[in-house]
Order: sequence, then C-alpha cells, then structure tokens
Amino acid sequence: MTGTPDRASARQFYYRFLVELWGAEPARRAQLAAELVTDDFAIRRGGHDDPARGPKALLALVEQSAALFDDIDVRIDQGPIADGDMVAARWTFTGSYRGGLPGARAPEGTRVAFSGLDLVRLADGRAAEYWVSSDADHLMRQLQVEG
Repeated sequence: MTGTPDRASARQFYYRFLVELWGAEPARRAQLAAELVTDDFAIRRGGHDDPARGPKALLALVEQSAALFDDIDVRIDQGPIADGDMVAARWTFTGSYRGGLPGARAPEGTRVAFSGLDLVRLADGRAAEYWVSSDADHLMRQLQVEG
C-alpha cells in the first residue's frame, strides 16, 4: 500500500497494529513493530511534550504493559474508521494485574478493563504517527493507586 490507503487496507492495517501486535508472543513483537511503523514513527500522548519515536518506542509501550498484566485481550469496540491516510478506533484492554506498578494496592490477579481511542496516520502502508488517549484514571482506580 503506497500513497493514501484504501479503507479496507487501512482497517486491515489497524487490526494488525492493535490486535495482532498486543496479542503477539514476546519474540514476535519486535518484528511486528518493525513491520508496522516507520523509522521516525511518533507516539503522541497527553502529558508527554516530546514524542517517543521509532519501532523501539512502540515495542517499549507494548512491553511495559505486558510486564504488568497477564491474559491481555485488546478488542476493537468501534471502527476502525479510515479517511485518507488516517485511521481511528475505540478499543478496550482487559487483563489480570501481575503486580509491579508503584503505588498500586490491588492484589495480583485483579482483573482490569479500560478503554481508549487511537488515531493513526499512515505513510506508505505503515504507521507514521500515533495519538492515543486512554482512560488511565479508570485503570488507576481499579489498581487502587492513590494520588
């Protein structure tokens, strides 16, 4: 897919970007991240002035979460909606807390679920920019993090 992707290709890409990547075995994640994003890929999140960049940044984001949760399931709730080079979707993450988050008082094994919205800009069939907004406050309440 070069130039502006067709809607079907963009939706297929997003499925791989979200569901396949998050569900991959650790050994496959690095390969998928390299396939799915550009070398200068940027992750843009609230509270972070300077975006994390490149496939390693995406891999780090997935692995940080995978280190805290077992039984991860990421599902697409709405979308993906594709328009030009942009793809948007709403998702829900569920998993069982493993422990390890500073300040969390929830016992290991606590099931959590939270939702978010993604907006991905595609370039030549790969993600070039990624805006993610999730309900982190809801997640922190479930993990009993005060503050």
